[in-house]
Amino acid sequence: MNYIEIHKENEQLMVLVEGRTLTFSGQLTVENAANIREELKGSIFDGGIINWSETESFMEFQEVDKFRLILEETLNKPIIFASAVKDSVEASLKEEAEYCSWNLVYHDFRTGKDEYAAESLLTTGNGFIGLRGTVPEMRITKDTYPATYLAGLYNTAESQIEGQIIKNEDFVNAPNLQYISLEIDGEIVNFTQETVKFFKRSLDLRTGLFEAVSILETSAGSQLKVTVKRVVSMANMHEYSLSYEVMPLNFNGKVTITTEADGTVFNYNVARYRSLTKQHLKVTETVAEAMRSRLQAKTLESAFTIVQEAQLFSSTMDLSELISEITDEKVIQSMSVEMAEGQKYTLEKSVAVHLYKKGEEQKSHEFEAFEISDFNSMYKASSEVWKDYWQETAIMVEGDMMSEKMLHLHTYHILVSGSPTANPTLDASITARGLHGEAYRGHIFWDELFILPFYIIHFPETARQLLMYRYNRLPAAKSSAAKAGYQGAMFPWQSGLDGTEQSQELHLNPISGEWGEDHSRLQRHVSLAIAYNVWLYNNNTEDKEFMIHHGIELLMEIAKFWLSIAAYNDKTERYSISGVMGPDEFHEAYPGSTKGGLTDNAYTNMMVVWLFEEIEALYLNYSADDLATAQKKAEMTREDLAQMNRIRHDLNLEINSEGVIAQFAGYFDLKEIDWTYYKEEYGNIYRMDRILSAEGCSADEYKVAKQADSLMIFYNFRKDKVDQILADMGYQLPEDYLEKNLNYYLARTSHGSTLSRIVHSQLASIVEDKELAWNLYQEALYSDYQDIQGGTTAEGIHAGVMAATLFITLTTFAGIDIRQKEVAIQPQLPETWEKLKFRLNIRGVHYQLVIDKEKIQIEADQSVRVTIKGETVSLESGQSQQLFYEGVSAK
Repeated sequence: MNYIEIHKENEQLMVLVEGRTLTFSGQLTVENAANIREELKGSIFDGGIINWSETESFMEFQEVDKFRLILEETLNKPIIFASAVKDSVEASLKEEAEYCSWNLVYHDFRTGKDEYAAESLLTTGNGFIGLRGTVPEMRITKDTYPATYLAGLYNTAESQIEGQIIKNEDFVNAPNLQYISLEIDGEIVNFTQETVKFFKRSLDLRTGLFEAVSILETSAGSQLKVTVKRVVSMANMHEYSLSYEVMPLNFNGKVTITTEADGTVFNYNVARYRSLTKQHLKVTETVAEAMRSRLQAKTLESAFTIVQEAQLFSSTMDLSELISEITDEKVIQSMSVEMAEGQKYTLEKSVAVHLYKKGEEQKSHEFEAFEISDFNSMYKASSEVWKDYWQETAIMVEGDMMSEKMLHLHTYHILVSGSPTANPTLDASITARGLHGEAYRGHIFWDELFILPFYIIHFPETARQLLMYRYNRLPAAKSSAAKAGYQGAMFPWQSGLDGTEQSQELHLNPISGEWGEDHSRLQRHVSLAIAYNVWLYNNNTEDKEFMIHHGIELLMEIAKFWLSIAAYNDKTERYSISGVMGPDEFHEAYPGSTKGGLTDNAYTNMMVVWLFEEIEALYLNYSADDLATAQKKAEMTREDLAQMNRIRHDLNLEINSEGVIAQFAGYFDLKEIDWTYYKEEYGNIYRMDRILSAEGCSADEYKVAKQADSLMIFYNFRKDKVDQILADMGYQLPEDYLEKNLNYYLARTSHGSTLSRIVHSQLASIVEDKELAWNLYQEALYSDYQDIQGGTTAEGIHAGVMAATLFITLTTFAGIDIRQKEVAIQPQLPETWEKLKFRLNIRGVHYQLVIDKEKIQIEADQSVRVTIKGETVSLESGQSQQLFYEGVSAK
């Protein structure tokens, strides 16, 4: 095994590699790590060892270990201290690589958006409860944001903006029962830059265990080491627990420990929302009894009741000395303990959380009858469930430690956002920012298009319930369509509690500081995403019961809407769809127009044609009896079907002589943008719409895109399917039209959405531009971890891109296609990947796959046929087959 050695000598870093010594400045910085990586290009090594003098100072060790982690991630190789070597260097490096890929570690106390971003990525949850990655001593400030999120908990409040009263439905920050403080000699040790001398947080992705170690110091110099552990139960969706361990480092004396159930919380996560109404709760009950406490609160408008009960445990302190103070909005429990230097004192707090819709709760001043587990019991039970989930979902990558780490991180957060533990019993879907933050007000968007495939191929019962969230809001979608003068179902761009449109009417530009009209609700293609997910779910589960009772009705109602919005244009002698927006949110209207909306958005129109084709297919694949109920509810007639057939053959697209499909009618008339100028002037040009607006211009005037729009159709379907859709519309394009469209729009896209990169990565792979596909994939993979959008991760993870990176790994690099009747596999692993391991659940068949550059090893738990490299292969139940690509033979 080859490895590099690193040590410090005379304020310089010395790196020994392949018999030569490289010298760098002794600064332990990100830049120096990058310099080392640059110098090591071309060198072959499996990891590194740091020879560093042992120190008893936590603060000094933190700086060295922080640099070790930076170097490890920069080099994408395990780096260990020489003192950590056990039986052998090889075994120790392998152990570190394993640890790195399954653990998230943050050193030091950050502030502002950096701290908020770390808290988002350190969130623990189970699909119902989400707890941001703070420590118990933290309060709501501009630097720290403890928050408790519950799936489906919304409240609408009024705010005054620009002289207008605006209503916004918000994702509510629920009461905080995690708060714990320490008091020494009358001084409460607050968590600030001055008091924190050491701080390290970690998250074990395998078990969902959050752990933080801090050294806090009073103004008088008394130091305490505090170790916090937290778990949100995956075994019981209603529980979480804290273990809070205190150890005096340099004194003996009395320490007062105080814990609260705090109902004074408010929404504060998103800076641009802070001028809006932040209060959403009224505390209705505060009770304490011995080691238990209870806080009940109600949302002010939606009338949800949140009941939280806590139980304290300790094996090192006498809790009979606990003193409880009850106020209108808090339960405060405290006790004073005589502590000895070097001794550990532990308090556990376990919390049960229940949420009741209006009319569901039964008010009671008695404590609930259910028992609350202690920390170890809860952690053990939760870990077992996590183990099962990881067995089903883990993607293992040999040859690329950091890509594997990011895939584990994304899988973890998708399971935190929605899980088989909670979601099958919830009337909720996955929000765009998970259970991690308040951006987009916790609403559900078309991001479901990117999120649901994860559940479809791993936990179909959870995917079904996520679709039921939409079905349960079908009446609201039909009502919205009727109010707008249309038929069928018009689903909202932003959906929350009841399925009514929750998009803002005004939007703040953080660059200019001005509010402007928001037309984003015109992204009617959200209903096409719902239809697509219904189709993909059915294709991969063959859940006939769901389709007969729910899915067919959804498809028909969505189709009726598009049937009613399409209008014949005498000038073009084709049908057109007007007054909509595509996925590219930079274009809301035509230049100079006071009315929002565009005509013949290419993505929307092609997806409508696909939907009309699927409606026709329903009549071929289901009996009259199966269709009768849905057809009656949707009032689908023979004339409707005939009209859909006419429209799908004559729906308009604008295409130039090169075969480039216009994003919308009139797109080619827009101005080109000076990309060089804006890159030099602003650096980060992801949000070109805001930059142009601040300069008194509008993105509506330019050929600039936030993300894939016309090209988005190729994310949803194979190219041959898109060819078929275009042919159905009566268009014949050049053979190389995809390459031309990709190059055209890539040159005009700023990637203002993290989703843009992952979509374009798949497109680049389709045209076999492997380098571009890899680079865009890597940007998407690291987008939240490195917070590439400059602060947005602070407001919650991007659930859509996280789920999409998982799906693209399997569809693009493993080459899995689940859109056909048989699973098809066409691997194309990246150069650096040696092996890819994963599992799938398709139509009730569980597959285990191992893919490398030469062969595929596949096992199914049922006899089934698959297509590998274009050839059909029969798999026998429970028998693993090893197939070399060149020698795959049909059976």
